[in-house]
Amino acid sequence: MNTTGTSEARTANGSSGATEYNLFFFSEIYKRKVCAGKIKDKIGKVSDLIFRSSEPYPEAVGILIEHGWGKPTEFVPWTQVSKIEDDAIFAARTDPSKPFPPFVDQPGWIMVNEHLMGKTIYDLDGRRTEVVNDVHLLSSAGRMLLVHVDTSFNGFLRKWGLGKVKWVKDHLINWKYVQPLSIEEAQTKDAVQLSITRKQIKEMPSEDVADALEELGREEQQAVLSALDSGKAAEALIDAEPRAQRQIIANLRKERAKTILQELSVPQLATLFSVLPHDHMTEMLDLLSLDEAGKIKSMMEQEEVKARSFISNEYVTVKRSRTVGESLSSVRSSGKNADALSYIFVVNDDNQLAGVVDLRDMILARDDMKVEEIMVSPPVSADDDDLREDLVAMFEKYRYRMLPIVDSKDHLLGVAYYNDIMKGS
Repeated sequence: MNTTGTSEARTANGSSGATEYNLFFFSEIYKRKVCAGKIKDKIGKVSDLIFRSSEPYPEAVGILIEHGWGKPTEFVPWTQVSKIEDDAIFAARTDPSKPFPPFVDQPGWIMVNEHLMGKTIYDLDGRRTEVVNDVHLLSSAGRMLLVHVDTSFNGFLRKWGLGKVKWVKDHLINWKYVQPLSIEEAQTKDAVQLSITRKQIKEMPSEDVADALEELGREEQQAVLSALDSGKAAEALIDAEPRAQRQIIANLRKERAKTILQELSVPQLATLFSVLPHDHMTEMLDLLSLDEAGKIKSMMEQEEVKARSFISNEYVTVKRSRTVGESLSSVRSSGKNADALSYIFVVNDDNQLAGVVDLRDMILARDDMKVEEIMVSPPVSADDDDLREDLVAMFEKYRYRMLPIVDSKDHLLGVAYYNDIMKGS
């Protein structure tokens, strides 16, 4: 389908074989005339666009057109839309002698004008946030997807034919975070909601939650954070980009901020505080113990931070003389979280680091095998006097989740985590 006109045309990847696509706002298409074949064969005007709920974005299934003067509406299947021009949308009838069929609603269908335009968005706690003033559409290779809602005043201006006037920056909210009401609910309610439920947020990886926080506005961010326990909120905060981190910290209640900060290690806190404005950093330091605050200040002031400053005790060791079955039993009863169990560190009786075993290899090995038979030796390790830049180089080279830190006699002191070292490097 050829799509031209007032849309913003783009080419993915910039290569000669790349797919071209166009971006529209619904307000630019609303009331545009629909023609059959030629411009003189006007059928009616766009009354609504109909989309089918699908992942990750709803896809257009047709156009609802009105004729005026009491004539019934017609439904143009999207497969019969041939092109979109500045002044008209062109469609081809299967049988030129017959009109398009009337609209019959189907489960899972979304009517843009009926269900979204002008609706109020509520967050997860039922608080009013924004109003949907427009809907952002992407057209490519004969398909049209619903990708964003626009809550800026520009959408309101476009709806009234004032699209050339742009007062503020468009505020686009990704469709992934907006859920329309059903047709039945839309008849009695005037709202849409954030689509990610508390249960879904809790089950999402922290990296995905961080992505969501980066795209959402201030009130929406707080709604998402309110659905998370302190541990998950801390993980998402660390994984978010600095701009989002600053915005989140600026709007956190002190009580909530304190519980989240308590979940973070000193290196993580130092990295987080390094991107905050001075006033906010000072406020956050006041929420911590004097000992923690002192360590963080010292770490932030040091030009050459050594590996011992990043040591974590979240790891598991087993003796090289033990069997796989005995070791797995120790791992299960260790009480450590899943991140600490990626690698099992093997030590001698005097706690010297002898090797390392990937937990997956241990699970697949026979219970009667000795751990030393399946361990990797000698293991990659860092000295406690190594600088942070040395750890960065090792993580970049090996891509491990954690590195063991040893003293001059190879005694295992702890581990350094990838996220603690690499965040912000």
